[in-house]
Amino acid sequence: MSEQLTYAGVLCRSFAEAHDVLTHLTELSVTVKQIERLTGRIGSERVAEREAGRAAFVALPLADKFAAPPGVTPAELVVVMADGGRLQIRDWAATAVNDPAPPGDSTAMPEPDWDEEPVGQTGHWREDKIGLLLTMHSSVSAEDPCPQVPACFLDGVRIPQLAQQLKTTAKAAADSDDTAAAVAQPAELAETTYQPPQVQRRQVVASRGRWPAFAPLLASAAWSLGFQGASRRAFVGDGSANNWRLQRRFFGSFVPILDFIHALSYVYAAAMAGQQAVRGWACYQRWIGWVWQGQVSQVLTELRQRQVEVGLPDKGEAATSPRQVVAGALTYLSNHQDKMKYDEYRRQGLPLTSSLMESVVKQINQRVKGTEKFWSETGSEAVLQLRADYLSDGEPLAAFWKRRQATATGQRRYCRAA
Repeated sequence: MSEQLTYAGVLCRSFAEAHDVLTHLTELSVTVKQIERLTGRIGSERVAEREAGRAAFVALPLADKFAAPPGVTPAELVVVMADGGRLQIRDWAATAVNDPAPPGDSTAMPEPDWDEEPVGQTGHWREDKIGLLLTMHSSVSAEDPCPQVPACFLDGVRIPQLAQQLKTTAKAAADSDDTAAAVAQPAELAETTYQPPQVQRRQVVASRGRWPAFAPLLASAAWSLGFQGASRRAFVGDGSANNWRLQRRFFGSFVPILDFIHALSYVYAAAMAGQQAVRGWACYQRWIGWVWQGQVSQVLTELRQRQVEVGLPDKGEAATSPRQVVAGALTYLSNHQDKMKYDEYRRQGLPLTSSLMESVVKQINQRVKGTEKFWSETGSEAVLQLRADYLSDGEPLAAFWKRRQATATGQRRYCRAA
């Protein structure tokens, strides 16, 4: 029965929904509070197991941390991704005063070089950290298997919508009627076939811990799967500074790859900013073709010229102004140029986007995010761990129940009434 209650508490969008499902589909007679308490208790046990694994990893000699553990056969291609989600913490004020670190976080205060949320910020919305460990399959090619940008990235209807979802500056660039009319028809190009690597297995890691605690947590999970011993290794992320700090510290031998879609959104915004729609769209087509071929330097050359034409932004100027949009794209592409060798990545059979990571964040959010959902730090950590287990291949929860049963004493602890 415990397995059923816990599974429902993690799978459903709320404990109340889990109660309704169990009531209608089983003969179990339980309350919402019972499901919540059991899920929290089991989740805390899984968090304790996870923390023990992290502690063991941290205690390893440095050389062992960057090698496959004994008895584990490394895969041919492995990929690491990380991102953040959102959820509401109701007891943040008390936590900030009495214990600045969430449960399971061994770092009392954030390290200065990590981009952490201010402890004293108002409101309830906070960040949870999510990692994705992928074993994938692909082929290595002597030449770029897809040298021309696929037509889907030249689609005049789809690209403005895609860019708007990622950047407010891109939205502002595409809001005019002239732009909509200019790009209403998709580019009439032959569809270029691009086959991304195929997923074989995934493991999800999720926590409310701060980045200095989450980073070794993700690294320990990757190490246990033999990721450091794989023949091809990649780390894919967006422009978040925390992603690349994580990559440098724990996945330095992994090829760093900037998510192509995020790069596209900046290119599109800068191309359309302050220009007539027809001219801007032609500029975008040229620039994104260069980016796809790994020729980012050519885009930067034209972006610098474009900045001269529109001028430098003034202090406090609106983020959606053409000068700010061009300056932002110039900074973004310059900072990540070394992670945009997309032609080389395709030859190596590496992924170009973090779309799988975005999907996992949404699946985590389905359980923990909502305007009506408020979590305690302990409760959120427990549910995040169980939700990550549920989304992982290999049935980690099934293995946990077997371990739990094997170590059960058959005795039940009772609390003496006061």
